[in-house]
Amino acid sequence: MSHHRSSRSGFTLVELLVVIAIIGVMVGLLLPAVQAAREAARRMQCGNNLKQLALAHHNYESTYNALIARKGGTAGNANNEGNRNRLSGFIGILPFIEQGPMYDAIQAGDPTAAPPIAPGGPTAWGGWVRWDNSPATLRCPSDPGNNPGGRLNTYSFSVGDQALGIRDNQIVRGVFGNRRNTRFRDITDGLSNTILMSERLIHTNGPRAQPSTPAVFQGTEFLVGTAEVPGVHDSPILCRTVTLGRWYVAGTGLNNRTGISWTDGQPHYVGFNTILGPNSPSCFNAGTWGDQDGMVLPPTSRHPGGVQIALADASVRFITDSVNAGNLAAASPRSNNSGPSPYGIWGALGSKAGGETFELP
Repeated sequence: MSHHRSSRSGFTLVELLVVIAIIGVMVGLLLPAVQAAREAARRMQCGNNLKQLALAHHNYESTYNALIARKGGTAGNANNEGNRNRLSGFIGILPFIEQGPMYDAIQAGDPTAAPPIAPGGPTAWGGWVRWDNSPATLRCPSDPGNNPGGRLNTYSFSVGDQALGIRDNQIVRGVFGNRRNTRFRDITDGLSNTILMSERLIHTNGPRAQPSTPAVFQGTEFLVGTAEVPGVHDSPILCRTVTLGRWYVAGTGLNNRTGISWTDGQPHYVGFNTILGPNSPSCFNAGTWGDQDGMVLPPTSRHPGGVQIALADASVRFITDSVNAGNLAAASPRSNNSGPSPYGIWGALGSKAGGETFELP
């Protein structure tokens, strides 16, 4: 009778630990690649959104022989009688981003409401069922504040290399002012050298806040908060004096209203300027809610290393955080100032008629 030794089955403990270790290493190697691929897809979608908005501006200009104003709408004295001249330019370009039915509904008003809502909608900062959910085209998928629903917007209109007078002045050094329609022929620096739109991260942490400890208080990361810094319009570099690392220092007064009302044309809600470089701190001189003037509002994003911009020729470019921003101790130009920007290539991209000569990096 022959005897056969039975075959061994299963793994030893050492073999099992080796397999687990190998799997762990593979996951560790693959996870960053997967995350990078996802961000690349989100960045591409974000760029596509900006492209659609830039083309919408071109189609609007072709139709009306001028670009939309950043802020306008109707007047009115009571809440439902008009927009208080604060309706954002996003409303006007709705038909050009395939949102014609929403635009028509807004323009129709609501005579059955109590009190009746006038054609064009109620106060621009107020809620209304017809505009309480912004179009998806206005939200970057890389923006953590891009939650479903709500009157939110990631993208903003350029007011140029100017900090003071950007809220109410009709003429600004950038493309988009208050109740003033810029024409392409006004952009003498060239459409390929002038910014139309960029990104600003959404933040909804209340109108004002006083952080106690920067590392833990929600809202103190300077990418998503706006600090009160008196005199910042005369010396934008002051904006950096209230930061430590990526946080605002303890005790800094914040007004965190960016991107929370796509229908309101105030700069804090739908504007940016080209003074401090991309992904720098944001500051305002004085004011409450979203009604400040004298603001430094750089574009911000979660794309590593920079932000995306839409130029007036409808092209989309990626601008790095290290773009030349010139002399940040210089006072920002006023609306009636002509001539080159003091803020380097970055400022020159914002001015529509500064006469600067430069090449995009």
